Amino acid sequence: ILRASHYGRVRILIPMIASVGEVDQTLLLLAQAKETLREQGVPFDAGIEVGGMIEIPAAALAIGSLLSRLDFASIGTNDLIQYTLAVDRSDDAVSHLYDPLHPAVLKLIGGSIATADKLGKPIAVCGEMAGELQLTRLLLGLGLRNFSMHPAHLLGIKQRVLTSEVVSLRPIIERMRRTDDPAKLIGLLDKLNAQ
Repeated sequence: ILRASHYGRVRILIPMIASVGEVDQTLLLLAQAKETLREQGVPFDAGIEVGGMIEIPAAALAIGSLLSRLDFASIGTNDLIQYTLAVDRSDDAVSHLYDPLHPAVLKLIGGSIATADKLGKPIAVCGEMAGELQLTRLLLGLGLRNFSMHPAHLLGIKQRVLTSEVVSLRPIIERMRRTDDPAKLIGLLDKLNAQ
């Protein structure tokens, strides 16, 4: 990756991080690799940005500490939902329990976005939630500005973003943040998408 960074903008995204210690260890290994390349006279981008995947609840809860060492973050919603709810989405016996609108999931995602924003660090959402048209306004209302999705979803999501008035979403989003009732969350999401 470092060698490739000489030829164009490259960023490194550390997967499945759970603690600051893991980030520190990764950054140390990266520094050692940079030093090796310097000794060999191999060109690379010394200022390559390093980010972290927020895929497990521990990372979402520790995001402030993680972002103090990282340049950016990306919330991997598929795994975050799965690990938060202890549900294997590929197991037919329990996949119906996989719920991106679960209050705990929304708190983790909303809290991660708010913390990144407060620290001035870019954060994106990737995974199925980023490409779900019904969830676009919810994510915008939570403060998300960077979506990563399959190209097939791009035009629909772009149109939803362009037709969304973020300021008017805030009262509904605040009600969604305060409720733990799944039925109310669905009703509020419908109201959000009716705007």
